[in-house]
Amino acid sequence: MPPADPSKPAPNRLRHKTVSAAVTEAIRQRILNGELAPGIQLRQDALAEEFGISRIPIREALLQLEAGGLVKIVPHRGAVVAGLSVEEVEDIFRLRVELEPPLLALSAPHFTDQDFGALASLTEEYGAALKAGEVERWGELNRRFHLDLLRFAGRPRSLSIISGLLQDCDRPTRLQLSASGDVARADREHTRIVALCKAGRHGDAADLLRSHIEHAGASLVDIYRRAHAA
Repeated sequence: MPPADPSKPAPNRLRHKTVSAAVTEAIRQRILNGELAPGIQLRQDALAEEFGISRIPIREALLQLEAGGLVKIVPHRGAVVAGLSVEEVEDIFRLRVELEPPLLALSAPHFTDQDFGALASLTEEYGAALKAGEVERWGELNRRFHLDLLRFAGRPRSLSIISGLLQDCDRPTRLQLSASGDVARADREHTRIVALCKAGRHGDAADLLRSHIEHAGASLVDIYRRAHAA
């Protein structure tokens, strides 16, 4: 029998790695969909029993989720679902309100017919995902829409900041849409913002973007405060 090739993973290690990846993805989707709320403790023994596996791939999955910022390993508590505080949510949306509308006013005059076509396709894709309840896609499509609106502003540093803010509120945005029932409003306002830009009404588009962000932020803060008071 030929000796084992040390460069190749052992079958057991490979199996654990595969199982761990599947568990990581399953838990990640639950967190992103709001099924596992911030602060919820993720007990290794309970998860191992649920998935019918040992605790080793569960532990590996939780470490992967921690590296991705979705889980925190807390002393004496173990793994808990990471989340933003009410103050952090307020700060994120305050910054977005200050930064995004002025950048839209700078960006919109540079849109071509091709750009408007791409934005229209994106709003249609987002609207279809909202109506279909494809929660896992809401945050990313929302992020793409907002960044595409601002792409020609000529302010790369501001865009980098906004990109980070949108990434931070990806999961909260899904929660806000799911819990508040604002799906139709979000779809309608995205479509209207593009229409105003296309009509050359850049100031009106920026004003609508401002109220769009303000409403989402206020709604989310209210959800967080009610959750913390429960």
